[in-house]
Amino acid sequence: MAIAIASVPVLKGAAADRFEKQMMESESRRGSVDFTKSIENARRILVKAEFI
Repeated sequence: MAIAIASVPVLKGAAADRFEKQMMESESRRGSVDFTKSIENARRILVKAEFI
């Protein structure tokens, strides 16, 4: 016997508006991560291990 697939919930009205506003705010606050120090440390390890 097959199992019924649950329907995907859809936001409507005020809930949809609130969700979209929060999504836009989150995207605008998105930060970036600087991996410069990690890359330099990895490079030093590889040089010391004579992989580079």
